[in-house]
Amino acid sequence: MRIRKHLLVGGATAAVALASVAAAVAGAQAIRGTVQADGSSTVAPFAQAAAESYERKYSAARVVVGVSGTGGGFERFCKNETDLSNASRPIRLSEAARCHSAGIGYIQFLVANDGISLVVNRSNTWANCLTTAELKKIWDRGSTVNNWNDVRAGFPNVPLRLFGPGTDSGTFEFFTEKINGSARRSRSDYSASEDDNVLVRGVSGERGALGYFGLSYYLENRNRLKVLQVNSGNGCVTPSVASVQSRAYKPLSRGLFVYAKKKAFKRDVVAGFIRHMIVNERAISRTAKIVPLTKAQLRKAQRQYNTAIRNRKNY
Repeated sequence: MRIRKHLLVGGATAAVALASVAAAVAGAQAIRGTVQADGSSTVAPFAQAAAESYERKYSAARVVVGVSGTGGGFERFCKNETDLSNASRPIRLSEAARCHSAGIGYIQFLVANDGISLVVNRSNTWANCLTTAELKKIWDRGSTVNNWNDVRAGFPNVPLRLFGPGTDSGTFEFFTEKINGSARRSRSDYSASEDDNVLVRGVSGERGALGYFGLSYYLENRNRLKVLQVNSGNGCVTPSVASVQSRAYKPLSRGLFVYAKKKAFKRDVVAGFIRHMIVNERAISRTAKIVPLTKAQLRKAQRQYNTAIRNRKNY
């Protein structure tokens, strides 16, 4: 059975057909049980907002959202400990092989977008835009840059304190690949945490601080932080919904993913939660201050979901 939904997509109303799960046939009583999710701290605000609205709609459903980083989430996922793995980067070949060895098949869903944001303390009056070369100079393995006047001539003599995600983070891997040229290649003498709120507190408390994390955490704390523009060779660009969706914010724009275990997807409570995220993607993104999918991305997510529903009896 198919039902028709109207979604607000990219500012326009579009008729969208999504395959139904049992809730469309048997009512809310068909959706019951627990969904276990873990992974990316960047995806967490989206997943948590989706979980809260899903639980309001289906009182017998419960969604548990953990935050152990993208790598930590995949580790649990491939050990068969979770139903969903939230990720701020695509699954690595080594992780996919581990899942395959454990007999765990999965479906990847693109659920939102993000732009990794460089932030400084609000008392920082000298830095407004950094080049990717300057960022590499700061963050590359072996870097000895410890003062702002080492970053650029004319910057003041202020000690540089660095804050960033830990090594289990997909944000760490994406940032180091795009800025330093190789995933996980980074200096290690910085304050690291898988909890982005810890990074927010660190940057907001140090005059000479510089940190990076997902755009939603800056938007949530814009009264406490200052965001920097990034110049990858074509001028300074501010991370925003428009610049991230268009990928003009280079090279730090990216997609955000939820991986669903195929066997778990056979359960209505899990398939229903994925459907809930897609149908309500724009509203959930707005609540979570996450960059929503473009029209084309949303159509692709809908097609992926419909294909998964058609095939789930074979999972």
